[in-house]
Amino acid sequence: MVPFLSLCSLRSLAAAERNVIFIITDDESPTLGCYGDPVAKTPAIDAIAADGMLFRNAFATTASCSASRSVVMSGLHNHRNGQFGHQHHYHKFASFHDVVGLAMPQVMKNAGYRTGQIGKYHVAPEAVYHFETYLKGNSRNAVEMADASRDFITDGSDDRPFFLYFATSDPHRGGGVDKTSKRELKPDLFGNKPNGKAYPGVDEVFYDPADVVVPAFLPDTPETREELAQYYQSCSRIDQGVARLVEILKANDLYDKTMIVFTADHGMAFAGGKTTVYEGGLRVPFVVRDPYQSKRGTESEALISHIDITPSILDFAGGLDPKTNGPKNPINVKKYWAERDEAIKDNRNGGKSFDSYHGKSWMHCLANPDEPHHETIFASHTFHEIQMYYPMRVVRDDKYKLIWNIAYPLPYPFASDLWAASSWQAQWKKGPDAAYGNKTVDGYVHRPQFELYDIAADPNETSNLADSEGHKDILERYKAKLKAMQKEMQDPWIMKWDYE
Repeated sequence: MVPFLSLCSLRSLAAAERNVIFIITDDESPTLGCYGDPVAKTPAIDAIAADGMLFRNAFATTASCSASRSVVMSGLHNHRNGQFGHQHHYHKFASFHDVVGLAMPQVMKNAGYRTGQIGKYHVAPEAVYHFETYLKGNSRNAVEMADASRDFITDGSDDRPFFLYFATSDPHRGGGVDKTSKRELKPDLFGNKPNGKAYPGVDEVFYDPADVVVPAFLPDTPETREELAQYYQSCSRIDQGVARLVEILKANDLYDKTMIVFTADHGMAFAGGKTTVYEGGLRVPFVVRDPYQSKRGTESEALISHIDITPSILDFAGGLDPKTNGPKNPINVKKYWAERDEAIKDNRNGGKSFDSYHGKSWMHCLANPDEPHHETIFASHTFHEIQMYYPMRVVRDDKYKLIWNIAYPLPYPFASDLWAASSWQAQWKKGPDAAYGNKTVDGYVHRPQFELYDIAADPNETSNLADSEGHKDILERYKAKLKAMQKEMQDPWIMKWDYE
């Protein structure tokens, strides 16, 4: 432990050494060489993992872009922070205003950091998740983003340490379809340039559909493989941007003064991944290089969650109060909004103040790789697009996973891009009994009320044990655990146990 330091000396230490770059990608599973993927070409991130820590059991709390990012940036589950779904277009979900007291950019500023953001934002209100500096760069070209961040990273006119939030739009679907495909159902481009073209400064890595790894939750079809090849290419483009960031840090003697955190908002954008609470949706890559740790090149089996990110980064910055599990230098939220003359009459907190994080710092795991973190993790999904009401609640430990499909009488709703995906449409057209990964098309669309998986023995979630006579006691135990966590995490949907 560091001996007592005055606030001034702590800030002086931070100013000299303790910068942070937080990298978050869009819809990426652990498609990285460091996670054992034999195909993915990701040397830059692999190198960071080799000199840092790789977390093998890192999970999003919800596989939906805006909702997940609100969790990352608040340390609160989205059902509590108020951002139930997408921020953009007519969806218009937003967090409660008083989340400002825990919001990542605000607490880092109060901890003595200059804060910058580049790339995808996708949360609201902006006054809650406010950065001092907004940088511009094509979020589909991480190399360009890194170059656009250079001046912020190397700014010597401000003696505060820097905190950079670096958010790519890769490997999210988008950019049309690959018209060169010979198949009737053509793959999405996943942001790649058509006709084999490259973004400026990027040496695009192209993948043969025959070589890609098909996850167990997807059907091994030509359509799936073509889409995965595009997805892999998009992932490799991110890696080149990370490489450029590292170059900039090393060239300016900052690499060994900067903690780098790499993760994704949730899993890959395929039906069975994104918008689900299956492993393909919630499991994310998570790599941390803290240059001040003596133990490096390590791995952790600890269960960590996106709710842990803000308190962990704040802990590294010296700004986390271990007694309150909140900021040492908290914002007076009533004064904050009064001075802005904003949201004066709004429902700013949902009836309860935001005093502490749902998550907790994983910094101890970096120092002691064998230490556990959470015994159980909790996930809560309610919306993606506003039309997609399908609340699900999850508890998962290292033995079992319970999913409660609260709206189970309804057919499972599709995100518009996942519905249009050639990998889904090819199977949909074959009919309800067509195979879709470990399920059928109909089994994917129509869910039971409860899904219980022996996650240790059945990591691909192939066998639902909820109706198994031999697992009745386990089902009831995990239902009780789920209720307890809903109460602890202040989940309004807890009333559904009795209300319906």
